[in-house]
Amino acid sequence: MAEWLYEAGIGEARAILVSRGDIWKARIEVAGEVPRIGGIHRARLTEITGPRTAKVALDGGGDALLEPFPAGTTQGAALTVRIVREGIIERGKLRLPKAVPGEGAPQPGPDLLARITATGLPVRLCRAHEADAFEEAGWSEVLDEAVSGDIAFPGGWLRMAVTPAMTLFDVDGAPPHGPLSIAAAHAVARAIERHGIGGSIGIDFPTLANKAERQAVADAIDAALPQPFERTAMNGFGFLQVVRRRERASLPEAIAADRAGYEARALLRRIERIPPPPPASHIVPEAIARRLARQPDWLAELARRTGGEARFETRQENR
Repeated sequence: MAEWLYEAGIGEARAILVSRGDIWKARIEVAGEVPRIGGIHRARLTEITGPRTAKVALDGGGDALLEPFPAGTTQGAALTVRIVREGIIERGKLRLPKAVPGEGAPQPGPDLLARITATGLPVRLCRAHEADAFEEAGWSEVLDEAVSGDIAFPGGWLRMAVTPAMTLFDVDGAPPHGPLSIAAAHAVARAIERHGIGGSIGIDFPTLANKAERQAVADAIDAALPQPFERTAMNGFGFLQVVRRRERASLPEAIAADRAGYEARALLRRIERIPPPPPASHIVPEAIARRLARQPDWLAELARRTGGEARFETRQENR
């Protein structure tokens, strides 16, 4: 039976959907007061950027893109908006959250725990003093996929690459290419779901000999990937494009947006799981030490959970 596993980590929440011993979905939500999907916010229109688009300043802090904005609304006007896409960092640049006109009292959008609870599937809360159920299910392997882009499947492998325009999957493996491409279609569909990938997705299959083989691969995508989505037919060069609703950053995008922060939070997870008493000092790369120095709240929470303060030092190179 499928169930969600959830960890309230230091600096981030983590959740995986596990079924038959495999991870079908993996999600990380970094802590912070950011506009989440479904949130209702008071806002002020600060700039009209197009015939139907405007930039608004949210009362809680930060900006959002409003589309469409109500007819007759002028710069400086107060209004209520609802968030429909969260902010996404692409190559160091923030793509602002997207909003539509809303109504009702201000309220935050549901967090990760609320979203997985709303699926109706069982949710198991996992704690640091327990056996590591995340690792038993393959957590590190999924994170390695997100960081490296390398995804193996029976008979071949995928190379996943995230770009501002789309997420790309390149299929490799030994012939015959027809069966390889059908297996790859199922592997890509699972990877899209596992990593929460939305927006434009390009898949570069091996060139197939005839239309029937290309249609069989397209049919495999249709069968394996949950709706809603749109796709093109596979062209003669083996390329097929899928478009899904993009509501928030995928797992690879979330990691790439703050790699030092991701590695620092992963380190805190490992330290939190060390049987007491934990070491008082830790040697870490300089980038992680700097990142932790900027997050005294993370260190305070680590001290609360482990019962002692931790020091983070960088190794001095011999000269």
